[in-house]
Amino acid sequence: QVQLVESGGGLVQVGGSLRLSCSASGRTFSGWTMGWFRHSPGKEREFVAAIAWSAGTVFYSGFAEGRFTISRDKAQNTVYLEMNSLKPEDTAVYYCAARSGGYVLGWSPNYWGQGTQVTVSS
Repeated sequence: QVQLVESGGGLVQVGGSLRLSCSASGRTFSGWTMGWFRHSPGKEREFVAAIAWSAGTVFYSGFAEGRFTISRDKAQNTVYLEMNSLKPEDTAVYYCAARSGGYVLGWSPNYWGQGTQVTVSS
């Protein structure tokens, strides 16, 4: 059974940084894609970033490009999301997600973590 456990959320001021972690367990993830989504009240859940576990190829949404960095540590079975220059509109619950296979447009993971709250105060 795949389990994803996020950590690292919290309260940060505008312009600050946070690093989210997602500890993955339950199997080997070779050939899988891991990623992050976010959901804020009144909005639909939106894709943030994804990474191909084996090759390390990364994919970003437009708002994340240039400010957020996704990475993975194969030895630790952990995926990270480094977020810089945070804005109030980045406030959301951030979810780690995973699915076997490669990334495609409209990627739809079938494993999800419980989420971690990120609040950016102005």
